[in-house]
Amino acid sequence: MNNDERALLRRQAALFDDADEPLGLDEYQVFTSRTDRNDRPGPDGIGLVMLGLYGEIGSLLSALKKKQRDKEAFQSYHNEVIEELGDALWYFANAALRAGLSLEQIARRVSRSIGDWDYAGRSDDARTFVDLQQNQSTFEGPLAGDIVEKRLVSLAGKVGHLLENWSSGAIAENRDLMSADLVEIFRALLMAADGAQVSLDQAARSNAAKTLGRWPDEEKWGELFDERFPEYEQLPRRMRVEFIEREVGGRSLVVMRYNGVNLGSPLTDNRHEEDDYRYHDVFHLAFAGILGWSPTLRALLRLKRKSDPKVDENEDGARANIIEEGISTWIFNHGLRHNAFAHVESLDYALLKAVHELVKGYEVERRPLWQWERAILEGFRVFRQLTKHRNGLVTIDLERRSIDFEKLP
Repeated sequence: MNNDERALLRRQAALFDDADEPLGLDEYQVFTSRTDRNDRPGPDGIGLVMLGLYGEIGSLLSALKKKQRDKEAFQSYHNEVIEELGDALWYFANAALRAGLSLEQIARRVSRSIGDWDYAGRSDDARTFVDLQQNQSTFEGPLAGDIVEKRLVSLAGKVGHLLENWSSGAIAENRDLMSADLVEIFRALLMAADGAQVSLDQAARSNAAKTLGRWPDEEKWGELFDERFPEYEQLPRRMRVEFIEREVGGRSLVVMRYNGVNLGSPLTDNRHEEDDYRYHDVFHLAFAGILGWSPTLRALLRLKRKSDPKVDENEDGARANIIEEGISTWIFNHGLRHNAFAHVESLDYALLKAVHELVKGYEVERRPLWQWERAILEGFRVFRQLTKHRNGLVTIDLERRSIDFEKLP
């Protein structure tokens, strides 16, 4: 990446962060090409993108329906609707880009087909998402149920029509059909957004932030959480920890040793059927080595940040410790259902989102999803090696943000 490209990315990232500057339709569309992981170029990859659009529209319809049904929980569903709408926008914009249509072109064509709803935007010359929803200041709540329901059904039907034309081969013979279908889908998206009283601009920004959190242009690790604390309250920047499996009384135990001293108590699987949970402390090491965060490891090493009572109580306290243990157990169980993530290079967004929700309000919330993904996958990589050899030397390096394995003699 050259300096001009980096400068462009910085300008674009700043635009996504600046809510006072309307987000451009075509600018957001170009952004989708930067974060596209579909390795089939141009029109060849449209099929996969349309499958993604179909799935996201289903999720959007579900969220909007819940929001309409449970009026008392309007705010709790509002953020979910914004997220699902943003995901649908990403796939829609990417599909249009692959078909050679800009969002501005589509917006201009939308205005020519409006005839049965109160439209306050100016799509004939729209340049931004804000242009498409000029009446956002009057949003007070979703429209009546029957109106929203009809708009949701219409949106589902438009997407279904596109998929039918694609699967039948009709689009391959007449590319104008796809253009017409995309215009109708965008119109239905606008109607659904207005009906649910949500901002397309906000949805697109939310999607951009979410996407860059998962697939950044440049990996920036950020400062270690204890960087500004006294050295005697910092996690060791490099640790070499032994995992040793022993048989005691017919039970398999794992002892974790650091500098010749046991860390914590010997662990068993704590269940009737063995599943190697006794090695789960490797995830605490992975969190420490890659995220720079582990209340559990701090407690074992007696490295709580007592020089700041609030940090000591909240970040290094019992609740944070319980949350980390809960995350470790949850991802352990989830990973075992997927062969300990062997040969897996990317985790489901739902898993990463759930983990991020669990740490809200704590310092580690600042770590983006790509760092969590790295920590989980690297933790499982070392876990698989430990369970294969039944012992090992695990090294974490907080400066390099890494965790590695060596077999013990």
